[in-house]
Amino acid sequence: MTLLDADELTPPEPGGGDSAHAVARAVLDGIPVVGSAAVELLQAIITPPLERRRDEWMSDVAHAIRELQRKGLTSEKLREDPAFIDTVLSASHAAIRTSQVEKRNALRNAVVNSALPSAPVVAVQQMFIALVDRFTEWHLRLLKLFHDPGEAYSRAGGGQLYMGGLSTVVETVYPELAGRRSFYDLVWSDVNAAGLLNTPTLHVTMSGQGLLANRTTDLGDTFLAFISEPS
Repeated sequence: MTLLDADELTPPEPGGGDSAHAVARAVLDGIPVVGSAAVELLQAIITPPLERRRDEWMSDVAHAIRELQRKGLTSEKLREDPAFIDTVLSASHAAIRTSQVEKRNALRNAVVNSALPSAPVVAVQQMFIALVDRFTEWHLRLLKLFHDPGEAYSRAGGGQLYMGGLSTVVETVYPELAGRRSFYDLVWSDVNAAGLLNTPTLHVTMSGQGLLANRTTDLGDTFLAFISEPS
């Protein structure tokens, strides 16, 4: 029985040679420590959370496959779709490397969307997976915010805007970022450099209407669609 045919997913029991142990060993091999006792101690700390992440991700992928099967995609069709297999493998590596829930959800959605007719070409899919892997959850949040800033600003209880910078919208929707300009400027710069935004800075003075206008590029819209739950 394969993952594509399974009605229920039962993650494998951890063992000395399983993938979580292999990943932990690979990580530790790159750390310049001396003595097997130190390596064993670090491996004992790192391996359990890796195993947990692996098992959680396998369950997420199983749910994603069932969702695709409900949409009419058979196990055989998925098995023969190289773009889908590529995305599962790339997303799996990225998912095990992060504890951030929003990133893992984005990767799961990418797995589902990669098999749908609306999926971008394979090269773009792989680029998007790499961006999710590199970005933090704040990169994803700011990009989503400025896809429709008016709706998010209104939901956050923002008042009438007459003039100002986009940072006003950021700090209203995410008050925890207030006073952290250097941090969110760096996040914005990263997302803009990836070609997903059409405005290089958050601090150009604009009208109230301009502050609540969409700031994502066509590529940014495609990226967001790829990492969002399919309608």
